[in-house]
Amino acid sequence: METKTDFIEELRWRGLLQDIMPGTEELLKKETVTAYIGFDPTADSLHIGHLTQVFTLLRFQKAGHKPIALIGGATGMVGDPSGKSAERNLLDEEALNKNVAGMKKQLEKLLDFSNPQTGAELVNNYDWMKDFSFLTFIRDIGKHLTVSYMMAKDSVKNRLETGMSFTEFSYQLLQAFDFYHLYKTRNCKLQMGGSDQWGNITSGTELIRRKVSGEAFAITTTLIKKADGTKFGKTESGAVWLDKTKTSPYKFFQFWINASDEDAENWIKIFTFLPKEEIETLTAEHIKDKGKRVFQKALAKELTVLVHSVEDYTAAVEASAILFNGTISDLSNLNDELFLDIFDGVPQHDVLRSDIEAGTNITDLLSDKTKIFPSKGEARKMIQGGGIRINKEKVESLDLIVNSSQLIKNKYILIQKGKNNYYLCNVN
Repeated sequence: METKTDFIEELRWRGLLQDIMPGTEELLKKETVTAYIGFDPTADSLHIGHLTQVFTLLRFQKAGHKPIALIGGATGMVGDPSGKSAERNLLDEEALNKNVAGMKKQLEKLLDFSNPQTGAELVNNYDWMKDFSFLTFIRDIGKHLTVSYMMAKDSVKNRLETGMSFTEFSYQLLQAFDFYHLYKTRNCKLQMGGSDQWGNITSGTELIRRKVSGEAFAITTTLIKKADGTKFGKTESGAVWLDKTKTSPYKFFQFWINASDEDAENWIKIFTFLPKEEIETLTAEHIKDKGKRVFQKALAKELTVLVHSVEDYTAAVEASAILFNGTISDLSNLNDELFLDIFDGVPQHDVLRSDIEAGTNITDLLSDKTKIFPSKGEARKMIQGGGIRINKEKVESLDLIVNSSQLIKNKYILIQKGKNNYYLCNVN
């Protein structure tokens, strides 16, 4: 196991350390520290945007300290204004409970709860907030932080012009109280989070100082962005979830395998536990031959295995290989879900089953039936140039008749135009 002093050095080397409160490094060298990170239950699954903080807790644990993952069952009812341009829709209690349960299940899989000294803990702030009356809260907690102190926080200042309700304004007080509660009940001296959380976290350290003259500490990590400036974790089809019913393991794998070289080079440090020497070896390989996509392959493997399983990773690799190098029987042997995952995003065309059963000329299929080509003439030209494949077989003749004997899974025809353009015909 790594020594206790490694945690901050590890964050620095991986390019993750944004802010650190004076004295934090010394504390971590001196004793086994309990720290927490909060996760607001805005959905019933974590997404890859949460992985930075999950990895922070795991690195903290590997360095010999004790992590707490807090799910904000109470704060989730309010909405964190940090980094937001508008007020968030409030969830009802039923939706919130569903979200809490989903995230809890995932965190229980990702964190290590087994070690007697440093085993992770999961807590829900609803458990200690549900019986707290408003009058008690503003009397015992609200009086310790001034309005001017709260107004000075970036999360508040950035929203003053567009407007912020008292509900959202109170969020930093609620988060500060979480820190105070964990400090008192679990000797939790450190809170960590993304750089947009610095104001909320330091409100907690200030509340602990003012209420019980205690000393607490803060660390924030850099916010992850994509090299092209677009938001990390978002694709054209939406968020990349950790729940396989929302984002399949194959699509999850594909997100990492399709990362740009620049992103993959940054993410290999952030989203894996690969040691420095191994990453340096990968870097040398990458410089030698970028076409091998060594960073992307390592990322996709480490994360798919961690979030899903070795079996899901193996299936994703095999499915990818089948798409580019496999035979039509390989495609036919895939289960329906994985087959459709592979062709997700590929243009799809509906074709009448009666036309295929009667037999349809290849040029008619490519033009009239699917509109892949605007005219029969262009379809013929491409066929004559050897640029069309049906179910991975090159079309050699303009007289080819496509019929039901060529259906994959008795429902699909795969058309390939050139090297990389795929089309899927749904025969109904």
